[in-house]
Amino acid sequence: MSNPISIAFKKAKEENRPALLTYTVAGDSTKKQSLNILKSISKNADILEIGFPHNTPVADGSQIQTSAYRAIKNGIKLNDIFKIVKDFRKLVKDKPIILMGYYNMIFQYGENNFLNKCKASGINGLIVVDLPWPENKVFAKKCKKKSIYFIQLLSPTTTNKRLKEIIQNSHSMNYFISMLSTTGGKLKVSPNEILKKYRKIKKLNPKKDIVIGFGITEKTIKKLKSADGLVVGSTICKEITRSLKSGQNPVTNVDRLVKKLKNKIK
Repeated sequence: MSNPISIAFKKAKEENRPALLTYTVAGDSTKKQSLNILKSISKNADILEIGFPHNTPVADGSQIQTSAYRAIKNGIKLNDIFKIVKDFRKLVKDKPIILMGYYNMIFQYGENNFLNKCKASGINGLIVVDLPWPENKVFAKKCKKKSIYFIQLLSPTTTNKRLKEIIQNSHSMNYFISMLSTTGGKLKVSPNEILKKYRKIKKLNPKKDIVIGFGITEKTIKKLKSADGLVVGSTICKEITRSLKSGQNPVTNVDRLVKKLKNKIK
């Protein structure tokens, strides 16, 4: 049976648009609210990326860090994240979920134990920010045995030789980082430049789904709609922060934002 991630890309292609991937931090700002946000945005998001909060997030910009600190302050643990996913799965069976985070948490938990929990909770893919190729080969194989995609990161400075090797050895989906920055930075290069690099990468293996992430906002998303998929994270985390500060309901506001993003790429 196909991984739900591949099914989501296939469906988006049939609708002649990119897949919309949303990123939220698990447990932001509470476990209950985190679950409610996932539930509400799943109507418009094609794939849900969930970050596990980390106190030293090397790739995350200020918006995601703020979300992570809120979740940590509220006592979120890895087992809580698995529970949030499991509870979501009771409500929404087939929406693909990708868990994104850092390797030391997986290492401390124990790789096999972690993957067993991912499988039991209904997680379909993993992005491990600080576990690059080829160091991730053994772990990626373990993921494959559990039918969980291990999603490789590709950057604008990755050499052609290395790109070919990574894509050849990757599972079905890869993640292209649009610019050398932390998440949520303003686009330092034009969407045209990003797409130029993206197309070169896509040519290496047109069958693999490649998404673009970092710096994608309401303003820039439409210009990048020729990609297989687009990831929006910091914009969503920023909206959660804004809602909490102004005493509004983050669930309603984030739902509205994701709906707007979806309409821009239809």
